[in-house]
Amino acid sequence: MTCAQQLVALLEAYGVDTAFGIPGVHTIELYRALGTSGLAHITPRHEQGAGFMADGYARASGKPAACFIISGPGMTNIATAMGQALADSVPMLVISSVNQRASLGRGQGRLHEMPHQGETLSGVSVFSHTLHEPTALPEVLARAFAVFASARPGPVHIEIPLDVMATPMPEGSPSPAHVFPPAPAPEALALAADWLANAERPLVLLGGGTVAAPEAAQALVERLDAPAFTTINAKGVLGQDHPLDLGATISLPAARRLAAEADVVLALGTEIGETDYDLVFDGGFRLDGRLIRVDIDPQQLGRNQAADLAMLAEAGQAMRGLFSQLSQQPADASVQHASARNGADRADEVRGALALADDQELAPYVPLYATLRAALPDAIVVGDSTGPVYAGNFLASMPAPRRWFNAATGFGTLGYGLPAALGAATARPDLPVVALVGDGGLQFVLGELGTARDLGRPVAVVIWNNDGYDEIRRYMSLSDIPHLGVDLAAPDFRALAEAYACRYLSVTDPASLHDALGRLDDAASPLIIEVDAAAWAASL
Repeated sequence: MTCAQQLVALLEAYGVDTAFGIPGVHTIELYRALGTSGLAHITPRHEQGAGFMADGYARASGKPAACFIISGPGMTNIATAMGQALADSVPMLVISSVNQRASLGRGQGRLHEMPHQGETLSGVSVFSHTLHEPTALPEVLARAFAVFASARPGPVHIEIPLDVMATPMPEGSPSPAHVFPPAPAPEALALAADWLANAERPLVLLGGGTVAAPEAAQALVERLDAPAFTTINAKGVLGQDHPLDLGATISLPAARRLAAEADVVLALGTEIGETDYDLVFDGGFRLDGRLIRVDIDPQQLGRNQAADLAMLAEAGQAMRGLFSQLSQQPADASVQHASARNGADRADEVRGALALADDQELAPYVPLYATLRAALPDAIVVGDSTGPVYAGNFLASMPAPRRWFNAATGFGTLGYGLPAALGAATARPDLPVVALVGDGGLQFVLGELGTARDLGRPVAVVIWNNDGYDEIRRYMSLSDIPHLGVDLAAPDFRALAEAYACRYLSVTDPASLHDALGRLDDAASPLIIEVDAAAWAASL
């Protein structure tokens, strides 16, 4: 067994079942191993697409996928996708080639040579490792999967020199260890439970770290009778239309007032970062009460907001531990505080003040999300950086976690929506998948329509066509800047759909969109739905 073959065997042992990649002369040894393995292989049209597909796969399933990428240009191409995954704590294993060990660092002009490739990629990964010694492979993979299972996840990059890939390996390899995440300290749980039990205006902030334990999140929030904000990546953790769930609205004035008035705030698995808590970018978010922070990353416990109690723990364990502690509280003054909290009433008051359905900027998108919900209630909706998705971060309510994610957070890259949706469809073939994209962002990744056709899964690609980069156009108008570089002529999407053997429908209003979405399962092929944004607005 060669090093490349042992790598693939170990990936299977760790439960990896899918690899995204584009074969190259520097990775053919990996493909020799893949050919006799149980891993599915999906070929995107660009390495950035491979990374976004692995990202969407992990977000939809909770499991990492592998990317097999050539050295040099392959790695610079996937770097953007790795940056998005790192920003949003998405696990991804990137395996790349690199030139032979004897040539590394010598600048000999070899094929795909990039000085310090590993160092370049270390900025968009949890760690980047060069496998100089083939027998170290099991150890390095164990490090990667320990990160995925017990730390703040993100991309891990392992580069393998060409001569190492083909090296014969010793007989046998160690079995993967059972790795468990950090558990909360009992004294931290006891103190946090005491503060929460005696709070009069508690508040819960649910981040992406909670998506693996929705039942625990719902039980704890209900036990506390506390309003809760979910980050964009935690949407659906409390289920659809939960009376205590205020969604990802914490950047808005009425929601900020509630946050500032809370006397105890419990923040679970959230970095409390700008792209969730200050989407209006004015620096106006603040917490004045006691802050209890729970995070799997010790460094994150001290970032953005200073905590009064910081607990290093996996969020699910912490939530179950706090629920248990609170359930054991004696019937004393703390119960009197709890009975007067009126969490649902406080949440309703904020909803009334927000009046999202009446907001002038959100109004065109309210019927869009009502239509998506009516036509495809169980769908995974994957968004790009585009106006409807920004609005949906406020408006959409999902029935479960891992059903809503997009590139509007963290790295904020364009071109994410379509390939990430294909990754989600690969991970969850049992659910309909909608890619919600703009005409500008889709043009970053038009080639992935070919991948969509190859997959043969019923993915709806909903294109919000507003003739260019409308979000930037609006910012330019607000800042009295001429519209330069934002008024783009869209391609003929009907002709593109025909060229890629995809189905195509054009819609202008909610009723025609509902009818179009109803045809998603007519055939196992992508359905491109082009929404004329101007006609849509005129129809309302």
